[in-house]
Amino acid sequence: MDLRAATVDDVGSIREVALASLSASYGHAVDEALLSEAVENWYGVDDVGEAVADPDTVFPVAVVDAAVVAFAESYVVDRRERVGEIDWLHVHPDHRESGIGSALLERVEDELRDRDVDSIEGKVLVDNEAGTAFYEREGYDLSGERVVDIGDEEFRERLYRKRIGREGGLREGIYETADGETVYVAFDESERGSKAPFYVAYADADHETRYGYFCGNCEGTNVAIDTMDAVECLDCENRRKAARWDAAY
Repeated sequence: MDLRAATVDDVGSIREVALASLSASYGHAVDEALLSEAVENWYGVDDVGEAVADPDTVFPVAVVDAAVVAFAESYVVDRRERVGEIDWLHVHPDHRESGIGSALLERVEDELRDRDVDSIEGKVLVDNEAGTAFYEREGYDLSGERVVDIGDEEFRERLYRKRIGREGGLREGIYETADGETVYVAFDESERGSKAPFYVAYADADHETRYGYFCGNCEGTNVAIDTMDAVECLDCENRRKAARWDAAY
């Protein structure tokens, strides 16, 4: 198996892999005609050709016996932090469970890390159990869930996120609160939440004065802590239960 950047000569193969992968992952939940329509809408010849030729798009393919059997498409979005968004990662069903998906994802992560992203995100429908298991196995945390419309039907979609930093290390983020205060978020100090981690936020760059928590789900600081040390984001209802006092002795 070889990994390389996609070229315009791969467009037809990429479309074939996309249809086969979507059918295998969603054929039990989505009508076949709708899947074919999705491929035409998402993977039109011109659209794929433009994406492959765009230097800002990370678009590797996996090749086995001179045939493209998997591909991934991602790009960088500048929000309050730099995020690498994985639009697609498809492996032909005949080549799944062979390590190709993991190798392809590793290639994507390496290229996005070189572009100084702070985190990487991938989306997958809940009905795609293999896809959700894949991201969880690869170290991604579930950070949110929403309802999306496909055709005339509604489906639940999960957002998975992996925090990375330059040279692979977690690093600090500087944010401004709704009140105009500057806080310094330590991504290497976190507490597990119901939707995403809570990261410790400081009021100073030296991390001497504690500000509170930064919600990893909605990226906000409107976080409350009660007398039992339970934590809740008042904007998105991400929660951490009260600390247990009897976990060890």
